[in-house]
Amino acid sequence: MKKTSLKSAGRGRNEKSKTSASAREPQVSADGPLEANLLRKIDGWWRAANYLSVGQTYLYDNPLLKQPLKKEHVKPRLVGHWGTTPGLNFIYVHLNRVIKERDLDMVYIIGPGHGGPGIVANTWLEGTYSEIYPNISQDEEGMKKLFKQFSFPGGIPSHVAP
Repeated sequence: MKKTSLKSAGRGRNEKSKTSASAREPQVSADGPLEANLLRKIDGWWRAANYLSVGQTYLYDNPLLKQPLKKEHVKPRLVGHWGTTPGLNFIYVHLNRVIKERDLDMVYIIGPGHGGPGIVANTWLEGTYSEIYPNISQDEEGMKKLFKQFSFPGGIPSHVAP
């Protein structure tokens, strides 16, 4: 079984940004512990969780950006911080990998800080959020509701909370 690792693509200081779809694909080599297909899945989950996290923080409407972004699509008051969220999403996807590989029972405990969109994004992706809150379905309409409710009157707080 061939093992691989994730390598950065086009991230040097003097390199121009690559915008093609192939440039956004993870680059893999045979010198790491994970298979290329698994890395692609992990990277895809992490990117999806990050997108959902940003969407919760900033978007009021147009969750899949099918229309050009307009002022009315953006929340008038932004509450929440991006800083901790990608790291929480990274840990979440790798803990899921470890849980599956080793058949573990595990609880992911994170503090009450501004990482709320991360845990909400991951639980929505895996389906448990929609099990608890069936009005937030796993489709475009559910994503719109997920984004709208975050840190919004009558919705959910910007911090990790029950």
